[in-house]
Amino acid sequence: MRPFATAAASVALALLTFFQFPGHTWLQQDTQIYVPILEHLRDPAVLRNDILVQHPHVAFTLYDEIAIASRSLTGLGFAEVLAIQQVITRALGIWGLIMMAEAMGLGLSAALLVAAICSLGAAITGPQVLTTEYEPTPRAFAVPLLVCAVGLVARDRLLGAGIVGALAFLYHPPTVLPFWGLLAILLVLRRKPAGLAPLPVAVAVLLITARAAGQAMGEQSFFAQLTPLQEQLQRMRAGYAWISTWPHAVTVHHVILFVILVAAWVRVRTKCPPALTFFALGLPALGLLSMPASWLLLEQWKWTLVPQIQPMRTLLFTALMMQFLTAVAGVYAVAGRRNREAAVWCALAFLLPLHPVLTAPPEWPRFAVALALALALAALTVLAQWRAPLAAPAVAVAAFFAIPLAGVVNYPRLHTPELAQLSAWARSATPADAVFLFPDAAHGVYPGIFRSEALRAVYVDWKGGGQVNYLKELGEQWWSRWQQTVGGPGGAAGFQAADMPKYETLGIQYVVVQARNRVAGAPVFENASYCAYQLR
Repeated sequence: MRPFATAAASVALALLTFFQFPGHTWLQQDTQIYVPILEHLRDPAVLRNDILVQHPHVAFTLYDEIAIASRSLTGLGFAEVLAIQQVITRALGIWGLIMMAEAMGLGLSAALLVAAICSLGAAITGPQVLTTEYEPTPRAFAVPLLVCAVGLVARDRLLGAGIVGALAFLYHPPTVLPFWGLLAILLVLRRKPAGLAPLPVAVAVLLITARAAGQAMGEQSFFAQLTPLQEQLQRMRAGYAWISTWPHAVTVHHVILFVILVAAWVRVRTKCPPALTFFALGLPALGLLSMPASWLLLEQWKWTLVPQIQPMRTLLFTALMMQFLTAVAGVYAVAGRRNREAAVWCALAFLLPLHPVLTAPPEWPRFAVALALALALAALTVLAQWRAPLAAPAVAVAAFFAIPLAGVVNYPRLHTPELAQLSAWARSATPADAVFLFPDAAHGVYPGIFRSEALRAVYVDWKGGGQVNYLKELGEQWWSRWQQTVGGPGGAAGFQAADMPKYETLGIQYVVVQARNRVAGAPVFENASYCAYQLR
């Protein structure tokens, strides 16, 4: 019954994180990049005039192969097959958290409490990453698989950890590199090299599939220096990879998180197995070291590989392990009748989903609400562990409902009926090769939603420019198109009706503007939000 109960709890908690909080999104962030690529790989005739699919960056991952195969086998759409993978990998990550907590001597109920608190997620300001990703992207699958692998390490199942770590590597190698570095050291020290075997197999698989990718593989440059234009574009469009653009308070925040997690580990160090300690401290330490390393390798040496692997995103493990160790320290403080200390540890564990940057200037009364809720949840957690330990996880479950009620909004609602109408019209009433332009969209992300729902090419959009850190050619082409149409960084010039004839010379067939910017002439489509005009 114990394995079944653990599996059922992991799945139930994963579903709670998916449907309630922190939730999930579709076509609001990086799936705006991946879905068009998937659609084009599945059918090369789709979106063939779009620059995103002409410059894919999925050669070194099995994300696309798995998604396309899953769609072919099930008959479901990409949204559905990726959502299923998202729930499965989240459940495996929660199982990993449970294994980690149990390895520290906690019973199933207390382990579920710790796993639930960590599953509330946290936004990692600076590198702009999440401990629980909202979108079903490669990193969203790799991170929970990596957490599962750490849980297997805590159970001393090193070969199993290697297998799961290899699967995570197949989804997103940059995310998993720190884990494999630590695991290799551990396996050498333990004289158990068999645990390394899955990695070369995964590398071989990726090399074989990357070779089949041909052109996309050749476009990515790993051992060159950034050109001045590349640096300019990356600083403008992907500044999160450049630590010099971060506020100093954000850097201090990550140092404080590391200090807190070390303090929590000191309180429970006798309960933490050596292998788990190696990862619980090692991954956050690598995250901290990634900041000076990134400054040196990217900002001083201009190495093109750094913005592609984005090493500072390892900082997500600093936040995650801080939540995990403070939650465990809180449980043990209750067991030791140190209730005030327990409340402090639990409050720290609950605080990150409510106030992501500890050093940020408090915005009253929002900060007061966040702090009060964190303290209230901590007090209820301590009380539940004291009075009814088996019911303690219910407090953490309640947090999944209380935090949104407190005003925490993880993402906006970007899908609208008007945008869906525009996409449906374009998909059914325009040629498959048609190219659309949204000249007054500025930094809006709705053109990317349109691209994937209408399956029609978009000449240029702000979200698509996020790929400048991967491919030099794409970055230059995107910047040229952006300047020609939207009017420069940020769309400073805005939409000008007089530019309509120029758009036709660029190979654009349809121009879509917001209803308030309608121009002379009859639109071929209009609703309350958008007007579409055919140029030829």
